[in-house]
Amino acid sequence: MIKNIAVLEGDGIGPEVMKEAIKVLDIISKKSKIKFNYSKALVGASAINKKGNPFPDDTKDICKSSDAILFGAIGDPKYDNDPKAKIRPEDGLLEMRKFLGLYANIRPVKTYNSLIEYSPLKNKILKNVDFVVFRELTGGIYFGKKGISDDGNKAYDTCVYKKSEIERISFLAFNEALKRNKKLTLVDKANVLSTSRLWRQVVQNISKNYSDVKVDYLFVDNAAMKIISNPSDFDVILTENMFGDIITDEASVITGSLGMLPSASVGKDMSLFEPIHGSYPQVAGKNIANPMAMILSSAMMINYSFNMGFEEKIIIDAVNDALNNGIVTEDINDNKFYKTNEVGDWIANRVDQLIK
Repeated sequence: MIKNIAVLEGDGIGPEVMKEAIKVLDIISKKSKIKFNYSKALVGASAINKKGNPFPDDTKDICKSSDAILFGAIGDPKYDNDPKAKIRPEDGLLEMRKFLGLYANIRPVKTYNSLIEYSPLKNKILKNVDFVVFRELTGGIYFGKKGISDDGNKAYDTCVYKKSEIERISFLAFNEALKRNKKLTLVDKANVLSTSRLWRQVVQNISKNYSDVKVDYLFVDNAAMKIISNPSDFDVILTENMFGDIITDEASVITGSLGMLPSASVGKDMSLFEPIHGSYPQVAGKNIANPMAMILSSAMMINYSFNMGFEEKIIIDAVNDALNNGIVTEDINDNKFYKTNEVGDWIANRVDQLIK
């Protein structure tokens, strides 16, 4: 059986870390009945530079004809530093989410024993941290009407949510809570925002069908503090687009490295898998970027999209073995570290050893 994977390397360190993930997937493909076929496509700044569009039509065609999408990173300081830029790399990401109907971003946050010493938090706080954030992707302030007045003295961004948008991701989150520790926390700002009050109303109604799931409600400012002070208290977090964008980046420092966290963006017919670390242009091309989040994203992909749970566990075990043996990049250990390709080679070889 052949599975077609759209490979969107993107910008910055995207191509480097993607190369290492493909190494691992090639080992899986070699030893599995399921074979992977890769189709590369442009997105982000690289697409603007060559096509004048951050999400060009040929990339859309490749994505729509694939069984899953593996995505590296997006963003370029050339556009970040130009407030008058009419086209931005991030526009491609937003358009891609809309085009593919990717409505839920799933980000697991888990501590690794071998990395606890590198976390900025105290060791006692990090015990048993294992939660997942469900972030709504296609609504909210990022997609509402926005603009700046002609005189430049006023700007506006509009936050809009439909009941249906809230319901579909809420069902995903509740079903995930049933598989885990049966606890769900809605993060909102219902004391101030009308959209948050709608979120709370919808979740309260849905919770009636999930009597086994304990539901908590936290304002986003309180949640931001609690993620740092008591992260082990969370199991499944459900939240809207902008709040999720912020708290998932906050939660990423818990692990000791931004380069350790994978994510999935789920739609009705298509899913996309990516690391959360961004394009990190400062180190692009230096062969020092951490490829583990990209590799773990590929592991999420083969499980979620291809039902290859056994193979996913093999990849996760191989990454854990790399951490336990100190096969890490400079972001984790700046005294003894390995290059991006060396970490990728080690993990690929370990997958080859572990898989039967």
